[in-house]
Amino acid sequence: MATPYGIQIGSVAEAGRKPLWLQRFGSGWQWLENSLAASALVAMVLLPVIEVSLRTFFNTGLTGTTDYVQHLTLWVAFLGAMLAAREGRHLSLASGELVLPPPLANGRTILISALSVMVALCLAWASLQFVRFELASAARVGGVVPVWIAELILPVAFTAIAIHFMLRSEAKVITLCSVVGLTAGIFLLEPFASQLVWPVIIVLIVAGILGLPIFVVLGGIALMLFVGDGVPAAAVPVETYRIVVSPTIPAIPLFTLAGFVLAAGNASARLVRLFRALLGWLPGGLVIATILVCAFFSTFTGASGVTILALGGLLLPVLLKNGYPERFSVGLLTATGSIGLLFPPSLAVIMYGVVAQVPIPDLFKAGIVPGMLMVSAVCAFAVFKGVGADIPRSRFDASEAAAAAWESKWEILLPVIVLTAIFGGFTTLIEAAAITAFYTLVIETLVHRELHFTRDLPGILVKCVTMLGGIFAILGVAMGLTNYLVDAMVPMHAAAWVEAHVESRLVFLLTLNVCLLIVGCLMDIFSAIFVVVPLIIPMAKLFGIDPLHLGMIFLVNLELGYLTPPVGMNLFLASYRLERPLIEVYRSTFPFLLVLLMVVLTITYIPALTIGAY
Repeated sequence: MATPYGIQIGSVAEAGRKPLWLQRFGSGWQWLENSLAASALVAMVLLPVIEVSLRTFFNTGLTGTTDYVQHLTLWVAFLGAMLAAREGRHLSLASGELVLPPPLANGRTILISALSVMVALCLAWASLQFVRFELASAARVGGVVPVWIAELILPVAFTAIAIHFMLRSEAKVITLCSVVGLTAGIFLLEPFASQLVWPVIIVLIVAGILGLPIFVVLGGIALMLFVGDGVPAAAVPVETYRIVVSPTIPAIPLFTLAGFVLAAGNASARLVRLFRALLGWLPGGLVIATILVCAFFSTFTGASGVTILALGGLLLPVLLKNGYPERFSVGLLTATGSIGLLFPPSLAVIMYGVVAQVPIPDLFKAGIVPGMLMVSAVCAFAVFKGVGADIPRSRFDASEAAAAAWESKWEILLPVIVLTAIFGGFTTLIEAAAITAFYTLVIETLVHRELHFTRDLPGILVKCVTMLGGIFAILGVAMGLTNYLVDAMVPMHAAAWVEAHVESRLVFLLTLNVCLLIVGCLMDIFSAIFVVVPLIIPMAKLFGIDPLHLGMIFLVNLELGYLTPPVGMNLFLASYRLERPLIEVYRSTFPFLLVLLMVVLTITYIPALTIGAY
């Protein structure tokens, strides 16, 4: 069954029919996966915090902290990918029901299951070859642990993913037979591998449209392209390893954890109270408060609509209770699910900086004005609707505002800590992210005492790692595909074609807007960054587009793509979380889509909004 998160290959209803020993084994294995994943993420938080504390107070430090944290990221990423496969949370287009009539649904499920298992096994084999190559290496993580031991998580994880896909299959026997048949076919047709590349790629793309997880599609395509050119399949896990252990990537799981912890506590309620006390006297004051709270959370939780899932159920009843129309409220929460995309410490901005090789602090500075413009535009529209609907306003109460500010003081301090750490030069980006995560854990468990260490935190950690696994699985294999495209000079050929056929900078920007909106509909932003950005950078250079400006164009268009029918990701997430039909979500979101489209065009065609300060 397809869900907004991705394709769920199978059902868990069979558990009761399993033998007792198998159930116990499954429970034990699940506990082991959860424990390893949670422990790795906790270690990622503690090591940089200890390093900063020792450096600040004792003028010393730990040996190899950065190296350990980077390789812990690898473990968090692929333990998370295992959990995502187990829970059916790998991202996909999830549009199979819209494409196929019911009689063909079983065939679709078997196809997706068989391809998922097969590609995962191929990636496991390729990863094992990569580890074998590394056995002779003298490199050690932190100067202690042989690097091949850290890399061993790759073949183990991909094998476990294949097993989970198989176990979730609704037709296990047929799926197993299909996998065996495909394996036999590979060996029989190996001499003709170069002739089979494009037929297999076409099958993968079609299956992707039907709901095959995106990382399976990208990973399968990358493997076929490399093998078809006579390059060892290990090239894919090599690139996966290289990108996941890169210096800035650990910030992603750390900031994401901070967002999950805040969302699990009552931070959102405190912030709503604060902004409502400060702005409730304005027309649309409650809506403005909602927008600001969503922007706050989306900066930490990323751009994949996690804010909708975390806060949608809380904020929708509040809006309805205060007299706002249901359609407007649903549209507002859908549109603001990623409205904080450009503000520090946005994960998408960090990833873009890594791929485009643009300084991340500069990107954050460049995103301040465009980000404020997007928030202001939605707020202005909200005020207009508030006046039109004649929503009652509350009188400003200084004592209530002071009380709300005091109650939410710890959350108010968080952006100050993040910005000071990142831009003040006191810590590295990774250390700032770890301090942020540690800070949120402390305030929610020890200060507010809303989360319990043993009752609540393990579940939060597992949920966080599971979401990260879905993202990093795409990121890793997409980097392998990107590397192939670069080696094949595809970006250069594309740039040459554009140079020959597009003469106007205006026409290029307009074409870029349209293409990126389509990409935003079909791909999550993280995979799009790794697949699309290397293609557009050479083209943008031809027209003298500043890399910082290009980054903002890319990110705001992808953000808008989340809201663009028929398959914008936030639309599916809102339908799932707010329990509204998808067509209703389409209609509710359309006015906000138009407002944000105007802003996106403004950011695109007025570069001074992005680079005016430079």
